[in-house]
Amino acid sequence: MEDRLRVGVITSPHGIHGEVKIFPTTDDPQRFKKLKKVIVDTHKEKKEMEIGGIKFFKNLVIATLSGIEDRTQAEKYRSADILIEREDALPLGEDEYYICDILGFTVTNDDGTVLGTLEDVLTSCANDVYVVKRENGKEILIPSTKECVLSTDLNSKNIVVHLLKGMI
Repeated sequence: MEDRLRVGVITSPHGIHGEVKIFPTTDDPQRFKKLKKVIVDTHKEKKEMEIGGIKFFKNLVIATLSGIEDRTQAEKYRSADILIEREDALPLGEDEYYICDILGFTVTNDDGTVLGTLEDVLTSCANDVYVVKRENGKEILIPSTKECVLSTDLNSKNIVVHLLKGMI
């Protein structure tokens, strides 16, 4: 289980005063208003920064982060992940899971056949789609709906699904 969760990715600087544009990877971009600090992961170093201000523009969050004073400094954080500590995460509802917690789970058909391993979760407007990698290297795309995903067991790291006709 991950101790930190990614809630966004810095896409580019915004303006000349050190603001950054963040593409949110969270279901609720408004959550940025409630955050006081984040961890910025440049993939070379992780740096804790305080959030000074938040604005929204189209599908992006525009943020002021401590330690970034101008456009040149902001440019250094392009493509950096915005992480939060797990205890700062929003509470989950029933049958909701953080994607990082279920990746690698075994996916089993409702008849007991092992289909493969959960490799990725694609997010879309309608519903998430589970990408299951089979032993032969091929992938199965399974919509994350109540009709298809029957159960998820965090203890046994297993997801039981029902495949609709034509999915394989």
